[in-house]
Amino acid sequence: MAQDGFVLVSRESQITKNSHTVSPVQSLQYEGAHDYLAEIASFVDNQSDKLWSLNRFIHRNPELAFKEFKAHEALTKFMRSRPERWQVTSSACGIETAWIAVYDSGRKGPAVSFNVEMDALPNIGHACGHNLIATASLAGALATADVMSTHSLPGKVYVFGTPGEEGYHGGKIQLLNRGAYDKVDVSLISHPSILNNSPFVRTTAFCRLEVEFFGRAAHAANAPWQGINALDALVASYNSVSMLRQQTQPNDVIGFAITNGGGDATNIIHAYSSAVCTIRSSSSSRLETLVDKVSACFDAGAQATGATVKIKVIKGYKDHVPNMCLASSFAKHWSSLPDPYPVGPELRADEREYTYVKASTDQGDISHALPSVNVSFAIPAGPEKGGPHSADFEKAAGTKWAFDRALRVGKGMAGVAVDVLTKDGFLDTVKEEWRERFGVENQF
Repeated sequence: MAQDGFVLVSRESQITKNSHTVSPVQSLQYEGAHDYLAEIASFVDNQSDKLWSLNRFIHRNPELAFKEFKAHEALTKFMRSRPERWQVTSSACGIETAWIAVYDSGRKGPAVSFNVEMDALPNIGHACGHNLIATASLAGALATADVMSTHSLPGKVYVFGTPGEEGYHGGKIQLLNRGAYDKVDVSLISHPSILNNSPFVRTTAFCRLEVEFFGRAAHAANAPWQGINALDALVASYNSVSMLRQQTQPNDVIGFAITNGGGDATNIIHAYSSAVCTIRSSSSSRLETLVDKVSACFDAGAQATGATVKIKVIKGYKDHVPNMCLASSFAKHWSSLPDPYPVGPELRADEREYTYVKASTDQGDISHALPSVNVSFAIPAGPEKGGPHSADFEKAAGTKWAFDRALRVGKGMAGVAVDVLTKDGFLDTVKEEWRERFGVENQF
């Protein structure tokens, strides 16, 4: 989105790491009787040419949020052509460019899922690398289904084509609210950058406030006392928010834009003014507190001037909270895979720290509904070293080097999915961690 949402904040300039204490549940190690990773890697490598063609098509045909018609057609056609016999639903859940593909083993077992993003940014195409996100998720899902078929593993694989991540109307949230994820146990996705390799990504929560002030017009020279100045109410509110910023927490971000200052006339008391405010914070609970504080600033401006204020709070995205068990599984698989193009700090197999990112994604809402991982992976930077949402990154996201990095991510995510399907007790531990984190009982 052009004004707020995931796309505005560069991950490279905003990444910090804080230690996270891992509970005994999260530090358990799981050893399987069969090493599936070599099979996964071989399968993905064999699919490379087909995935490369699809990746290039998406990158060369950027489409805006909820208008991903070409990507929808190409991706659903691709999934229907697969020998694994995927059940594909176009325009899923009443959303025109959403789609769902399901591989069903025919035997009751866990359900793992991969999210595919498709939308691009205005004017700068796939400068957020959603073509790579799609590639990684497809590679992971296809490899998981292949292992299930080869070894007669029980369970299902879901692939969700999720439109409209760029913005605040998130396709994942719409699919979630319409029951698409009701039968899914875990959700896996990734996101490219130029600096970071981590499955432990925590993002910020954000929302949008649309504010209007209503006063009463009057002639500023003849009878100003008859007016109520809506512009003064807005200016007073702006100054109040500016003072509030002095006492907000380091992870709080308040963006403010005046959208209507009352018009061009200078000899009137303005009857109307409006503004938009975007608020971010480290958690959904902290965001609620900050929204109350900012709203109080607007109320104060109205009270001080006698104007009437209307505040519309538009929900954005919740903070993404990674499931540490799933993330640790990915770290183990990632570290076991060869990397022909090392970029950024290498992820250690024993990594156990959150990676905090001052950006937002609708995958955050998924993480509050079921165990989730949002893998951040670095790709070779362009000549300007530009991060996501730059023209330089758009070019970098279309390279073969970036594609190869996405395939490595897909292999690692498939390793996680197969762990869920095969390792005794692993899924129970994943869910226990999720319940402990969110305090939810009787889920799944």
